[in-house]
Amino acid sequence: MTQLADLSTGCSPNWCPGCGDMAIWAAFKNAAVAKDWNNNNSVLVAGIGCHGHLVNFTKITSFEGLHGRALPVASGVKMANNRLNVFVFTGDGDCLAEGGNHFVHSCRRNHDITVVIHDNAIYGLTTGQTSPRSPHGYKSKSTPQGNLDNPVNPLTLAITAGATFVAREYASHIPQLSELFQKAAEHKGISVVDVLQPCVTFNELYTHEFYQNNTYYLDPSFDKTDKEQAFKKALEWGEKQIPLGVFYEVDEPSYEAQIPQIGQKPLVDTPVAKRDIQEIITDYR
Repeated sequence: MTQLADLSTGCSPNWCPGCGDMAIWAAFKNAAVAKDWNNNNSVLVAGIGCHGHLVNFTKITSFEGLHGRALPVASGVKMANNRLNVFVFTGDGDCLAEGGNHFVHSCRRNHDITVVIHDNAIYGLTTGQTSPRSPHGYKSKSTPQGNLDNPVNPLTLAITAGATFVAREYASHIPQLSELFQKAAEHKGISVVDVLQPCVTFNELYTHEFYQNNTYYLDPSFDKTDKEQAFKKALEWGEKQIPLGVFYEVDEPSYEAQIPQIGQKPLVDTPVAKRDIQEIITDYR
């Protein structure tokens, strides 16, 4: 079984003290120990941003893609070897701006991957510019007069696009977040987990105190299969009205489950016939 020591890379985290990334990292490692995720059965894919450093501090096979391109890499990994647990760590900028197109279509196709959005509502790595999650009027280095855009809601976007597991948690709720990661990974289809992750250096609006005072958990009786109700709840945002938990969860065939070529065995185990390159060129003339 995987132990915490097995996940150590020897690299010390370089996130700012108090950064929500620290808590996400701790929650994921706890989940990995609980579910025995390791180099033999799991892959981590990250985008570009502060969140991407997580793969440097977690000893599980990983790949860091181009900015906004973590999701197509992850879906390719899953289709090549559908036995793997595939986790995507991406930021709100990486996922919803540069990677917005990939996010929509990954949800639509219902790839069997787990997408963890490190949602700090800014571009933290490049020192605090507005992101698609920054609220209207937000002042930053890139919007000194106030942000003219309205923020993207990753939950409603995921639900609308076709995701089959959509959830939200606050980073510092480490035990609850660890449990949520496990539930998300067990779901067959795409799991989107939006993690409210304060940037203690550049975002003075969405702080730890803000989330501690304004979040609450969905009632256990909440019907997670009702898309309309999930959408309405996901729209809530404001003083003491930011819900946490699983908003939407339904059982539908994943993209990989519908590919006959990998129904019996992973693509990586399928022998590839050796052919002369000139023969291939001739065939496609």
